[in-house]
Order: sequence, then C-alpha cells, then structure tokens
Amino acid sequence: MPETVKSTTLQILVEETSLKMAQVKQTVALLEEGSTVPFIARYRKEVTGELDEVQIRLIKERLEYHKALNERRETILKSIDDQGKLTPELHQKIA
Repeated sequence: MPETVKSTTLQILVEETSLKMAQVKQTVALLEEGSTVPFIARYRKEVTGELDEVQIRLIKERLEYHKALNERRETILKSIDDQGKLTPELHQKIA
C-alpha cells in the first residue's frame, strides 16, 4: 500500500462493514493505489472477494472518514504539544 493504513483502522473498517479482513485489506490496497470504485467493482472482483460497488464505496467512505479523523487527532496532539501542555495522560486520552 502506498500510504500505510494502520491495522487498527483496518480492524475498525472490518467491524463497521461486516466484511472479511482480507476483503477490506485488498480493497483498501486497490483504493490506495488510485483505483476507482467502478474499476475495482468491474475488473478486480477476484481480488476483493466479489464485493459489489456499494460495498466498495462504503469501504472508501469509511476509510476517508478515519483518515481525516486520524489527521485531526495528530494536528490536535501537535498543537497541544507546541503549547507545552501535553501530558502523557492527555496524549493517551486523545490517541
């Protein structure tokens, strides 16, 4: 995968979509490589375990949501750290 997706994010996607880990992992890899949802649904069914366009789009939407959430979390942690107010307890609660 070009951009590493954390295993915790993959696990969350599995729980949210009720799909198998292998299906989610392969679909995320294809999305990260720049493949479009229609392309994956039509030409990569064997890779995704026969997922349809709706399921692939759900994975994509949830992946984008969690990426944005993680970016926001990192921004908040950096901001608090720059202010010198980041304690180990606060870091753990935010992370």
